[in-house]
Amino acid sequence: MLNGKTIAFLVAPEGIEQVELTEPWKAVQQAGGTPKLISTQSGTVQAFNHLDKADRFPVDATVDGVSAGEFDGLVLPGGVANPDFLRTEPGAVQFVKDFFDAGKPVAAICHAPWTLIEADVVRDRTVTSWPSLKTDLRNAGATWVDREVVVCTGGSSPLITSRKPDDLKAFCQAAVDAFAR
Repeated sequence: MLNGKTIAFLVAPEGIEQVELTEPWKAVQQAGGTPKLISTQSGTVQAFNHLDKADRFPVDATVDGVSAGEFDGLVLPGGVANPDFLRTEPGAVQFVKDFFDAGKPVAAICHAPWTLIEADVVRDRTVTSWPSLKTDLRNAGATWVDREVVVCTGGSSPLITSRKPDDLKAFCQAAVDAFAR
């Protein structure tokens, strides 16, 4: 399905919700794609199981050393600290925006839409997220709905969003389907 396709996973150096990184990563691999871990710093990143430190993962490339043109899609895992950090990093925000400018699919789960808000790519889109982002997303011009997964094709890029780890099965399937097109 994804044979020959490379999918970027953009994360902060710390604070990634581990299951929101590892489950989509496995889904991309199982579909025949190649996931690449992109961060703002080289070395490793620290994932969390909610508030508890979990595993560390090796970074494949830094955001300043790659471009959206090298990838077929983008996954933005959640965790509260992860997107909160990314939205303050101009290079990370531009990397996200570049996927939309190129018309490439983007999948964001849980708190990850905070980074989408900063990239100014949610206006006139229908999305979902962790419930606490509802007002932020509406203020940024999105239509927020409470659903397991939302696939919004009304814009430059397909945008897949989900609310939380319980939605990962549907999120992963929708993301892989979008990346396969």
